[in-house]
Amino acid sequence: MATQTDKPTVKTDVFTIVNNRIIEQLEKGSIPWRQPWRELGPPRNLITGRPYRGINVLLLASLGYTSNLFLTLKQINELGGKVKKGEHGCPIVFWSQKAAKPEEEEKQDPKRILRYYSVFNVEQCIGIPEERIPVYDKSLNEQIKSCEDVVANMPLKPKIQHKGDEAFYHPEKDYINMPKLVAFDDSEAYYSTLYHEMVHSTGHKKRLNREGVMNFDTYGSDKYSEEELIAQVGACFLAFHTGCSMNHFANDVAYIDGWLKRLKADKRFLLFAASKAQRAVDYILNQTIMDTTESEAGEAAAI
Repeated sequence: MATQTDKPTVKTDVFTIVNNRIIEQLEKGSIPWRQPWRELGPPRNLITGRPYRGINVLLLASLGYTSNLFLTLKQINELGGKVKKGEHGCPIVFWSQKAAKPEEEEKQDPKRILRYYSVFNVEQCIGIPEERIPVYDKSLNEQIKSCEDVVANMPLKPKIQHKGDEAFYHPEKDYINMPKLVAFDDSEAYYSTLYHEMVHSTGHKKRLNREGVMNFDTYGSDKYSEEELIAQVGACFLAFHTGCSMNHFANDVAYIDGWLKRLKADKRFLLFAASKAQRAVDYILNQTIMDTTESEAGEAAAI
């Protein structure tokens, strides 16, 4: 019987809970953000259809299920289903505001608290009505068109040129250089690489003005490591969005040691890097998030 509840729970240190889950995957040599989620898009709530965001995408993607549909325990019960014996939920996080005490209202702003609750993948459940689970029509294949739409519709898009065999973003001249499409093993590899550089470009001062781009530090530095993580995670978010496979991020392995070092030294590192990655993706997709408390830490609840 499942012991988790979906009731938001205050935890002394939610950052540690999140951090430890990701560190565990990296120490195994597994990249938590490399799951394809190819058939049904990014992880989302089965009932509301809303996708999870920010750090919650990584937490749920690292579980390795073939389905990306999740529910709270309350939703499972309402559908007449049950959690399989021995299964455990995955925490998702969100920011909540705690009002100041009446006597301190004029002196103190509401306090922001990181909270979490658990969700379960549909594969962890029994008794969920089949008609409630969407069926993907594999005859529909618009990955490339969806990728081109993302590139074409980016606001203040930098110039994209195709010269030579290097992929990079030039922040001073604000352009992206890419090898030609035919130079890649397949189209998804091309777009995965282009997404990475597009996320870097959002750091330009006329866009999101991210320090890791505008004040570039030496290769291998903490600032460089963070910016590379933002670009890789953001590229993965875009791949989730457009239905691309995540099997093309070979360079991730080269950064594992650096990321592990930062994660062990700063338990907030990944959560806030994922938040910046989500903000970059929102910019590229020209999406305005009305609830800033969700976008700042990775959104939590898709319910």
